[in-house]
Amino acid sequence: MFDYHMHSTVSFDGRGRPEEMVRAAQAAGLKEICFTDHIDYDIHSAPNAMAFDTDVYNAAYDHLEAEGLKIRRGMEYGLRPHNQEQFLKDLQRRPFDFVLGSVHFVGDLDVYYAEFWKDKSVAEAEKVFLEEALSCVQAHDQFDVLAHLTFLSKSPCNKTHARLQYAPHREIVDEILRVLAQKGKGLEMNTSGIDRCGGYLPTADFFRRFKELGGEIVTVGSDAHTPDRVGQYTADACAVLADIFGYVCTFENRKPIFHKL
Repeated sequence: MFDYHMHSTVSFDGRGRPEEMVRAAQAAGLKEICFTDHIDYDIHSAPNAMAFDTDVYNAAYDHLEAEGLKIRRGMEYGLRPHNQEQFLKDLQRRPFDFVLGSVHFVGDLDVYYAEFWKDKSVAEAEKVFLEEALSCVQAHDQFDVLAHLTFLSKSPCNKTHARLQYAPHREIVDEILRVLAQKGKGLEMNTSGIDRCGGYLPTADFFRRFKELGGEIVTVGSDAHTPDRVGQYTADACAVLADIFGYVCTFENRKPIFHKL
């Protein structure tokens, strides 16, 4: 139905051309998609190595159309506790329909890679990651939805290869969800963990708690970086959210649209 998290070759790590991703979305029977290409910054990489080129983005998407498929233009922004000023500058690059906020780094370490996991138990890694996520959502007001709250679970360096669970981290997770709800921000059910760590990122219990704490906006995304993953498990995720909320959201001009399911 909806896939609101995908990356084409406009992203530094995308492996499918925009047209290929669109054809895959049509084949998957999706009604609406949003390209959410990366803007992230890593001090260990060349400047802008992880941030899309705006001219390339515009050329790729401004005239991209497909019969029976609504195509939105968004981005995935890498949140840091102190990069609000840079975020505001990047928001001026062009009009966006949708802005995902994501947390990929703790300090200067990418949580996907071995250096972050060195000398940490899985519980310790999860704790410091969630602490960073809390600092980020407290600091930022300019994103629409928080992407893959339990992102580090799908790292190949995670010794257990298991999804981050709500109960052991209840206090800090509740505070993250409470801040999102109070700020009117949404939570994404990211399906890329299903075949990597055995669950959505985050899992359904996070969303039930999000609703209890006043959260209203929920989206679904595959986090596809290749055409074969476009729309993967998103219909199932929509069904899960339908049971909890009764709807799933899409966005236009940064405003949520609630689709009753």
